[in-house]
Amino acid sequence: MPVGRLKLVLAVLLLALGGLAGRLAWLQVVAADGLATRARQVQTERIPPLGRKRSIVDRNGRLIAFDEERVTVWAHPRYFRFHDPKDPETADPNRPRRPIEVARRLAPVLGVDATELMRRMGDRPSGIRLATDLEPSLARRVRELAIDGIDLSPGPQRLYPQGSLFANVVGFLNLDRVPQAGLEQSRDTDLRSQESTIGLRRTADGVPLPDGLNAGMLYRDDLRLQLTLDTRLQRVAQLELARAVRHWHAKRGAAIVMDARNGELLALTSVPTYDPNRYWSFSPSLFREWSVQDLYEPGSTFKPINLAIGLQEKVLNADTVVDDIGQLQISGWPIFNADRSGHGTIDLATVLQVSSNVGMVQAMRQLKPSLYWDWLHRIGIDGAPRTDLPGAVSGQLKDRATFLDNAIEPATAAFGQGLALTPLKLVQLHGMLVNGGRLVDPHITRGLRTGDALGGPGPTSGRQLLDPAVCRQVLAWLETVVQKGSGKPAQVPGYRIGGKTGTAQKAANGVYIPGARITSFVAHLPIDDPRYVVLVVVDEPQGGNAYGSTVAAPVAKGIIESLLVIEQIPPSRAATGRPG
Repeated sequence: MPVGRLKLVLAVLLLALGGLAGRLAWLQVVAADGLATRARQVQTERIPPLGRKRSIVDRNGRLIAFDEERVTVWAHPRYFRFHDPKDPETADPNRPRRPIEVARRLAPVLGVDATELMRRMGDRPSGIRLATDLEPSLARRVRELAIDGIDLSPGPQRLYPQGSLFANVVGFLNLDRVPQAGLEQSRDTDLRSQESTIGLRRTADGVPLPDGLNAGMLYRDDLRLQLTLDTRLQRVAQLELARAVRHWHAKRGAAIVMDARNGELLALTSVPTYDPNRYWSFSPSLFREWSVQDLYEPGSTFKPINLAIGLQEKVLNADTVVDDIGQLQISGWPIFNADRSGHGTIDLATVLQVSSNVGMVQAMRQLKPSLYWDWLHRIGIDGAPRTDLPGAVSGQLKDRATFLDNAIEPATAAFGQGLALTPLKLVQLHGMLVNGGRLVDPHITRGLRTGDALGGPGPTSGRQLLDPAVCRQVLAWLETVVQKGSGKPAQVPGYRIGGKTGTAQKAANGVYIPGARITSFVAHLPIDDPRYVVLVVVDEPQGGNAYGSTVAAPVAKGIIESLLVIEQIPPSRAATGRPG
């Protein structure tokens, strides 16, 4: 070979080697970080968290809501193959299979007709959801069919084992696991389980490498949200309420039981309700708890609150009497008793027993309207109760100027009309009478607990507004309502119970609806050791004999009887003397 040609070949080789060396230096020095990042992206699989949610339990640990693994079946017809070595029909694993062949194999396992599976697949080549919410055992059977093009995607599903029992307060997740109502929505952040996105390293052929998993990456907490509600009492309350709503052809009803010492709700139910496991079958109007979000005029159930205000301001006392003439004219407006008759000169206990509107107006006339409005504002009529229940709304109270300038306003407020609040707010106010004058916050959660641990009742709390002696006097009067007044249907032998019925006109857009009533009954027990408030409200019962005493009081009695057993409340001591 000529020397010149040899030198040329050598120069080309040296140039090529120099280029390779330069390229290698560039890759290892200049582009190293970028290439390492790209390699990690190829070798690492990012597995996002499944989005599991924490369980919800009642005060005794009974499950109300929890996540359970379910599987979704996806079909990709373009990849359909059979490769089960035990099946002679799959001798050729590379042979494409028609959708009808796959549908016939899947149908018996999924419990769906093959033609229905064909309809779901249509003519789409990939990404078809054939079935959802499969139990793991069924998913294993699908996997054992060994069909290429059938993918199984595991994930959590929210289940509500109590069905409709707690739907009004717990709410539900939709099919995309987005919270839609109740505590599921308002406590969404607290209910999210602690999970991390997992970065899993793999080899070129997909084998996972253990060095991609760091300590704690697979950790999942076992916290549960504990409620104050009692499943047993909730069930009784719902059954009793549903029976009354059905019997009286009412629009709806609500029942609340509160421990007045600390504001814990033992029961909060309303009917009609819905099943959160099948929420799509029900009207969205049922997805809200109306006893927390809807206002109504409480009527006679507000009279004890008014008497407590009068006693606190010392314009009323245990010996006060009023003249019930049956009807009054105030600023041209007539005010009369429900039975259109007068009861003569009566004491305040009798005012509550016969639910005298005229007697209440006469009693509250002793209190200056300005002081009266201040008290209504102080106890929060125009504000929302502080609560962990979602959607709590403020009540309605006329502004101070209107209340003072129109004599009819304090007169109607005296018997619980002309102002509006929620049933939850009324329970809070009656709880103040039971616990000795403290305005406690009604609530349904005790907080997050780990494992099987459960928390006990919270401490007593609340802002002191009334003198305990005032509360004892009002409770003594309320006991006479159950003993010999309109509250007789709530009597339970052996127990001292106080209560007040209410039958109020129903208003809409500032106008009373002819013939429409809201009936209610609120109970306080036991009088010798006050602790619980029970409220029942039934909206628009039908019939000429539909009153608080006939509709709501019997429901309250059924709830009270169960409450006494569940809480193991001993029979009351005999009443002795008059409270001071």
